[in-house]
Amino acid sequence: MRRRLFGFVFQSACPSFTLEWMNTPSLLAAAALALPLCTYAAKDATADKAPIQSSFILDVSRPGPVIAPEIYGHFAEHLGTGVYGGIWVGEKSDIPNVRGFRTDVLEALKKLKLPVVRWPGGCFADEYHWMDGIGPKDKRPSMINTNWGGVVEDNSFGTHEFMEFCELVGAEPFISGNIGSGTVQEMSQWVEYMTSDSDTPMTRLRKENGRDKPWKVKYFGVGNETWGCGGNMSAEFYADQYLRYNTYLKNYSGNRLYRIACGPSDSMYGWTQVLMDKIGSRMDAISLHYYTLPSGDWSNKGNGVGFSEEEWFHTLRRTLMIEEFIGQHSRVMDKKDPEKKIALAVDEWGTWYNARPGTNGGFLQQENTLRDAMVAGLNLHIFHAHADRVRMANIAQMVNVLQAMILTEGDKMVLTPTYHVFEMYNVHQGATSIPLEITTGDYVCGDGRIPAVSASASRRADGKLNVSLVNVDPNKPAEVEFKIQGFKVKSVSGRVLTAQKMDSENTYDKPDAVAPAKFSAVKISGGVAKVSLPAKSVVVLEIAGE
Repeated sequence: MRRRLFGFVFQSACPSFTLEWMNTPSLLAAAALALPLCTYAAKDATADKAPIQSSFILDVSRPGPVIAPEIYGHFAEHLGTGVYGGIWVGEKSDIPNVRGFRTDVLEALKKLKLPVVRWPGGCFADEYHWMDGIGPKDKRPSMINTNWGGVVEDNSFGTHEFMEFCELVGAEPFISGNIGSGTVQEMSQWVEYMTSDSDTPMTRLRKENGRDKPWKVKYFGVGNETWGCGGNMSAEFYADQYLRYNTYLKNYSGNRLYRIACGPSDSMYGWTQVLMDKIGSRMDAISLHYYTLPSGDWSNKGNGVGFSEEEWFHTLRRTLMIEEFIGQHSRVMDKKDPEKKIALAVDEWGTWYNARPGTNGGFLQQENTLRDAMVAGLNLHIFHAHADRVRMANIAQMVNVLQAMILTEGDKMVLTPTYHVFEMYNVHQGATSIPLEITTGDYVCGDGRIPAVSASASRRADGKLNVSLVNVDPNKPAEVEFKIQGFKVKSVSGRVLTAQKMDSENTYDKPDAVAPAKFSAVKISGGVAKVSLPAKSVVVLEIAGE
């Protein structure tokens, strides 16, 4: 049995494990230290199938921090068909569109209540020169997308198109600036072009290109993965570059930039320390990147479908490592910033598998199954638990790339299991978290074990409670009992996401193989709720009071 504050605290399946500091972006190195492969015995057909027992107390009188809506942020990089074909098809396309944007994708994204979208990358951002993406489309120069597939990028989707897309879906834009191959002047002028209402050359150029009023741009990232594809810099060199570029990023016409410094990957705690020491209050947030690989091996990450239970288990166990990384980076930040004024922005996270067979490997197309729904639910619970420091997260990515919300092919579109988790969980956006401690049995696979049940709770402005629950055990149901204090229950309703197989996925032929359904296996009496979670399921409860 394991006790977990706020629903989840990662513990290694190997009792002797102690996470060591590593100043390296390599997930493989982290996984090798943290998660040695377990050995597995053949399954016993008569194995105990008794439900897993879990319990916690939900004390509404002890509110925690607000869950920032931006935790449910997204990421759209110029990568594969993520933008072209996924979001943008052009005004002349036969695919139904609104001024070039796919109508079906727009409508689906609106239902998620998108808070923020990060663009144009990713690694692409540090080769992107924004002036190539403005003006008449037939006069925009092309480039080679050297990072992703070596294809021609015609720049038909640029600043104006992205900002219009954000307006259509109701999201805040998050611009990732080019510090790797771009100049200080270029970045400075981009901010001026987008946000200034003064009579300047950049303002006049924007107006010539059809936008009279400036946009509001709140979130601005100063570089991306500068320890890798963004320039292979040291932390000290990047910190100096940040200070230099940041000097010329001005706040125009009432717009205030929320400045996000390029932070670490995984366990690069030394990088965070340097940024806190050298940049400090001149940044509003530090980014953090972490991807879940089933194998922990970048050369053979594991497949998106057809996986074994052992791969299911390793995927979820490696997902939980983000709890340790967030906690350790937060502790480094706490030394200089005990009031937590500087946020942690997990602006790239999600699963990363081997590319779907028969596709361009540089397009990062992968299957999205019930396993991805588990990963999404666990990550979001961890972000909720650290809502005092984690105030933005951007899943990678929105359409057709990695752990996507939506898949498209020609005029066809399908919603993924990950999409459904985000839609079910959007009740937590902007709600006040409620701390909880959960005691749960473990999901055991061979010699490995992880907590079987994860939970998170919040209270919305309308007074309603929402409790989300994840049972990661693919074989056993879970019985969850929790006592509700400081709240008189009037009614309860719920939805569940599950499927027959671990690798069940939605396809164009079977788009609803994994879809939310009404959930009624919950009873509340005398302030005590009893919930019966199916195996491998995600459940969200809405509890109304008098």
